[in-house]
Parts: sequence; C-alpha cells; structure tokens
Amino acid sequence: MKIKVADSAGFCFGVQRAVDLVYKEISNGLPIYTYGPIIHNDEVVEDLRKKGVKVIETLEELKDLPKGTIIIRSHGISRKVYDEISSYGHNIKDATCPFVKKIHNIVNKQDERHIIIVGNPGHPEVQGIMGWCNNNYTVVEDIEGAMNFNLPLDVKICIVAQTTYNYNRFQDLVEIISKKGYDIFVLNTICNATQSRQQEAYELAKKSEAMIVIGGKQSSNTRKLYEICKKECENTYYIQKLDDLDLNSFKSFRNVGITAGASTPHNIIKEVLTVMSEKSFEQLLEEENVVEINNGDVVEGIVLGVKEDEIILNIGYKSEGIITRNEYTNTPNLDLTTVVKPGDKMEAKVLKVNDGEGQVALTYKRLAAEKGNKRLEEAYNNKEVLTAKVAAVLKGGLSVIIDEARVFIPASLISDTYEKDLSKYAGQEIEFVITEFNPRKRRVIGDRKQLIVAKKEEMKKELFEKIQVGMTIEGTVKNITDFGAFIDLGGADGLLHISEMSWGRVDNPKKLFKVGDTVKAFVKDIQGEKIALSLKFEDQNPWLTAEEKYATGNVVSGVVARMTDFGAFVELEPGIDALLHVSQISKEHVEKPSDVLSIGEEITAKVVEFNKEDKKISLSVKALEVAENANQEQDKEQESESNDASTTEA
Repeated sequence: MKIKVADSAGFCFGVQRAVDLVYKEISNGLPIYTYGPIIHNDEVVEDLRKKGVKVIETLEELKDLPKGTIIIRSHGISRKVYDEISSYGHNIKDATCPFVKKIHNIVNKQDERHIIIVGNPGHPEVQGIMGWCNNNYTVVEDIEGAMNFNLPLDVKICIVAQTTYNYNRFQDLVEIISKKGYDIFVLNTICNATQSRQQEAYELAKKSEAMIVIGGKQSSNTRKLYEICKKECENTYYIQKLDDLDLNSFKSFRNVGITAGASTPHNIIKEVLTVMSEKSFEQLLEEENVVEINNGDVVEGIVLGVKEDEIILNIGYKSEGIITRNEYTNTPNLDLTTVVKPGDKMEAKVLKVNDGEGQVALTYKRLAAEKGNKRLEEAYNNKEVLTAKVAAVLKGGLSVIIDEARVFIPASLISDTYEKDLSKYAGQEIEFVITEFNPRKRRVIGDRKQLIVAKKEEMKKELFEKIQVGMTIEGTVKNITDFGAFIDLGGADGLLHISEMSWGRVDNPKKLFKVGDTVKAFVKDIQGEKIALSLKFEDQNPWLTAEEKYATGNVVSGVVARMTDFGAFVELEPGIDALLHVSQISKEHVEKPSDVLSIGEEITAKVVEFNKEDKKISLSVKALEVAENANQEQDKEQESESNDASTTEA
C-alpha cells in the first residue's frame, strides 16, 4: 500500500502558537485557565486538563476562581468579553491567531460600511468577530443566506470571511452579493494555510483510492477538508484519533492519502501513519525531514495558491512562504494570477523567517534582480547586445528591466539625434549595450546610440558600394529647408536641391514635400560623401517636344510668371518659359510690363523666335494685334468691293 501524507497536514501556525503558549505557562506553576477549549481537538484539551489547565466556558466561572493566568483561545473573543475578563484581575495571555486578530482590526475600523461575515454563526471565531463589528453586521453562511441578503442599495458593504471557510464557496457567495448592485469592499481573510491545506487535500483526494481526514469533530476547517475530499474521493474517512481507524476498510486500496485539520497534533498523524505503514514511531522521526532556513537563504517551493497580490509557497518548512506583489515584480498593479498558477515551482529568497504572522516572508524579484545583475555583468564584460521592453519613460531617459534588474538609458544615449519627446518609446522593445556597470551604486547604464551609429555606418558603407551616378534610388524625406530637401537613402542623406525638384519653377519646397514622404529620384552627382539628387528625369524634359509645339509663328497661351523692366516671362508649361519683351506687349507704347500685366495673368501670344540650342523662345502680343488689324482691314476691303459690284449691276 502506498501512503501519502499531505505536507500541510496538522497544526497551523496559529494553533501551534496557542498550544505552545499554554504548555509554556504550565511550567510557571500558577493556575491556568483557557477561555473555551484552546483548540478544537479533544485529545489536546484532555492532555492539558490532566496537567491542570481548566477550561472556562462562561465569565461567571471566573469570579470565584483563584487569580492566575487566563489564555484567550486561538479563535479569539469579542471586545466586550475581553474587557470583562480584564476587570477580574487575572493575568491575560492572548493566543488569538494573528489572522483572526487581523479581521478584528479590519471590521473595527469599518464605521461607514455594513460588515458581512462569511462563515458559521455558531463558530467561536465568527462569534468573536461579531463582537468587534459595532453591531453593524450580518453573518452569511451559505448560498441561501447570500441570496436572502437585502439592505438598501445605498448601503456600503465590507465582506470578510472566517479564516477556515472554503475559498471557492467564499468566491461564490461574494459573486451573488456583488450582483445585487452594492458598493462592495471585499477582503479575502481566509488563512493562507487554510487555502493551501484545502488545495492540497483536493489534489491528493483526486489521486487517491481512499482518504483519511484526521481532526476534532468540532473543528470547522477539518469538516471542510472532509467535504472537499469526499467530493473527489468516495472512500473518505473522518477520524479524531487512531482508535477510530478501522484498518479492515483499507485492505483493498493500493494508495491512500492522509490529511489533517489545523487543530490536529502531529503525534496523532504519526500514530495513524505508523499503523498504516507498519513503521515504528522512532523510524518516522528519523525519516522526517526537518528543514531549517535563515534570512537570506534561497529556497525552492511549489505554489499552493495565488491571489491577485500574493503567492503562497510550500517551501518544506513548518510555515508557508509568502511572496507579495511588491516582492514579485516592479510592475505596478500586476495581477499575479496571470503569471503564476498552483503547482508551479519557484525559487525565492528569504526576507524574514517570521513575518510577524507566523509565515516566511519571501522575495522573488530581489533574487531575480541578483540573477539579472549577473546577466548584465556578463553582457557588460562581453559587450553583448541586449533586447528589452521599455518599462518606464523617465524625465531624463528610459528604464528597462532585465530579469527584474533595472537599466537606465539616458536621453543622450537613446538616439544619434536629439529626441524631445521620449513617450513614443513606452512599451517598445529596444536594443542596447551596457556601458557602465556598478550595481552597488545602483548605476547600470545602457547605450542605444552607439548601436544606431554603428548600424548607420554599416548601411552607409553598403550604400556607397552600390550607388552610382544616374541610377534611380528611393528614400524618405528627412528634413526640408528653403534651398531643398534632405532624403534618407538608408545609410546616408542625399540633397534634392530646389532647382532639381521640377522642370518647372519651385518657389517653396515645403509646398511639394513633407517629412516622411517617399521620394524616387536619380543620383545626379557624388562628391565624397555628398550625394546630389534630382527629379528632373531626362525623358520628362519638356524641351524634347518643344520645337514642334512652340515653332515660330505658332500662337500659344501661357501664364505670366515674373516681370522685369524689359519684359515679362511667360510659363508655357512647367520647365519652359518664354520672353515677352516690353516692346512686344502691345502695338501701343508700354513703359514697363507691370503697367499692363499682372503675375498669374493668362495671355495669348505669337512665337516670333525659337532657339532650341539656347532654349530661348520669344513671344509677341503686338504681332498678333497687327495681324488681327490686317485681317480686319482685308475683311473691310472685301466687303467694300462686294458692295461696289452690287451697285454697278443695278
């Protein structure tokens, strides 16, 4: 038969603390009383009774008893009961579980909210919590209670839970109440040890043919363990002690799981295991692996449970390890349930063996940062190129994280050009090298600029190896000035001068281009590292067809582009201007062109001269006017002759 005992079985921290306190007080020789059974386990309570510890059930019993030490049980008591006990003059030792005490403090401060306590109203822990609620509370035990809860919707609600309540059932009840529309503040106050114990029992029951659940009949958390195991394993047995165990029931089972409530002493668990496995108690003690840990140790554990802001880790110690969100990551508001799941193996570093609540405070991010710093040191020594996502945009640069180790990249080392607005880098993955490494001073500096410069030099070399005068090349407009545009060709910039932007006249480059435009031009000239570009492709030269279109004698139209004292230049088409001399503007005398013409005015004129070699064309409006007058005179003469002929015939 294979037997597996749950790692979390037996006394939890709070119970162990309470029991140890009572046994310690026994040695003082004074009368000792516990207010109610110190824990819900008959064997422990009976053993304490034999040693002289008296259980007090009511306050009346204290009045006539000799003065001594009264120990508050681990379940806690109400504020009223605590105050009255104090008035009797006894020495008080408060063994209330720190997790329960935390709930007392929470509900006591919630003056503006109605408290909902999820738990068993008859359980002493819940009764104690009720006594700290200022009479503004409701106890909800099950789904029916949640469904029936009804207060005006303007009432604000605070929900807490009995530390031993079933976690999944707690979530169900919270969901039911949330849907009613209240302003709700939910605090999951279920003990981490309880959650871990329940999760472990659930996993063990699924894999076992039979389960033994050990604990007192009055123990709430043991009953819940039994319910969880019974649901997953039909052959589940609930016992208080070894005498309750019927070994004949287990003869046909090949693997058996054992778990125990938080109030079950380890010696009872060992007795059951000894009988089941036929090993002696001494052998079990020898085989028991007691783990010792110290602050600063690196431990490995298995994730037992995960909340949005907390990870519970089984590290093989008597208490669970806790990793808070702040000790897991530097990323604010990260939901830990999205990155870790129960069953995962994790390494962590011990911050405190006892965090004040009986658990081991662990850090994941500091261990990761140490590993990250080693990684960064190696990268620094090897001049390795690293890639990481920008975690934060700061006033003076960028912050990136490598395995929880921070690297700062100053603004001056982000790019090879000045960058005023760094917000565009938020969340981007960038490459960089470590140029300064001093973790003691928390100074780890990254440099992205040198990679950009090196890459551009490589691209520049490749560009100049392939480009030549006359070839067409594509680039992106990088900058625009009054005299031209600089085009990024991928490794070097080319200058597209204003005179090379068009066959026609360009007054302002910014009217033709904007930064980011893609431009296809040809290389006009290369002088060292200077590249001159042009958009004046020869096959688009308007003078190729000008001789036919603007032959002497042709009548053409154009727009007045500019004027001088001696004449006006008329643009016939982009790239072809013709001179209209002042003497040819009209048959009437014109002093200067601006007296009769204006920029942008469209005119019609006659070509009086075409010089292809010098690319000169002369126009004349006057010639057109003379021709028109001559035609008009000719028309008149013909009309007169026609009239004379008609008179003669008559």
